[in-house]
Amino acid sequence: MDHRPQWDIFCKVIDNHGDIGVCWRLSAELAARGQRVRLWVDDDSALQWMAPEGCDDVTVLPWLEPLGMNLVRLDAAPCDVLVEAFGCEIAPEFIAACSEGTGATGQKPVWINLEYLSAEPYVERCHAMPSPVLRGPAAGWTKWFFYPGFTPATGGLLREAALPARQAAFDREAWLAGCGIPWKGETLVSLFCYEPPALAQLLEHLAELGTSSAPVRLLVTAGRATSAVRAIANDQKWLQPNQDGRQQLSISYLPWLSQSEFDHLLWACDLNFVRGEDSVVRALWAGRAFIWQIYPQADQAHLPKLEAFLDMLEAPPTLRHFHQVWNSLPGELPAPDLLLWSDSTRAARQRLQNQTELATQLLDFVMRKRLAPA
Repeated sequence: MDHRPQWDIFCKVIDNHGDIGVCWRLSAELAARGQRVRLWVDDDSALQWMAPEGCDDVTVLPWLEPLGMNLVRLDAAPCDVLVEAFGCEIAPEFIAACSEGTGATGQKPVWINLEYLSAEPYVERCHAMPSPVLRGPAAGWTKWFFYPGFTPATGGLLREAALPARQAAFDREAWLAGCGIPWKGETLVSLFCYEPPALAQLLEHLAELGTSSAPVRLLVTAGRATSAVRAIANDQKWLQPNQDGRQQLSISYLPWLSQSEFDHLLWACDLNFVRGEDSVVRALWAGRAFIWQIYPQADQAHLPKLEAFLDMLEAPPTLRHFHQVWNSLPGELPAPDLLLWSDSTRAARQRLQNQTELATQLLDFVMRKRLAPA
């Protein structure tokens, strides 16, 4: 009988792959640390390109309404740790089934609400706070709020143990050649975005950068970024060769990338444009200059979150201003300062690498709760 802890992670895909991206990275890292994981997801289509090879000890299950026959898996491997990601509400029949049995150690599951990432002050106040369950089949249980974050008083950031070794062994030139990207020493910029109003300004800046220094090659990710660039780029004069025959800005459109290949893209580029929660963390670990497009909210609640992130980053004025305009505040984009921005990223990475990362903190937290008296 397999006595390794069994984790059940529930994820609802809202729209832009960040939720399933975070949940998959977490599941894979837990499995690498000796845990068994069932990832319940309502739409697993993105995993076909995000994680095409799957992962040992991670089982992806459809989160349908109702769960039906998949609940029989609880008989063979009862749940030890229950994770609801980003405020999704776990299927009630699953909770009921869990309440009828116990995990491998004869205890109720440790129930964790894994929250969104933020650098705002409330994260430290709310991290690891209990929320008693007062009604329903789980009445008497405790749900624990677990907040990823950027300080030692939070749950930390996802960073797999093998990441530094992978990054140290990365060969940019070989990777670009393997991708069929005709690199001739250009400054490389990656673009993973929604549809920022300042996109045309960015392309103009990159063309100007290509005129004043090395030519620029923009590597555009598949999906919304490709659609946004193609909508404005085809007729622009700066895509044509200048008087000395040199093209100011070249554009390469990429296929859908797996998570490991997306990491490689960030490591290969001199400037990265990322969006959402999963990719901003990967940009930090890449240690290159980057710009983050935060997920926009109708009530503008994303703007204080952005400012808190920039405070954490100790962003210099040009980097802060560029972020603000890129995230739809009025103004003109300043010229990119790759050296200054890279220094800022590397300093933040060094600070964050000194903190315990998310998977270790989760495992330690669960261990403490399972050893605590009932």
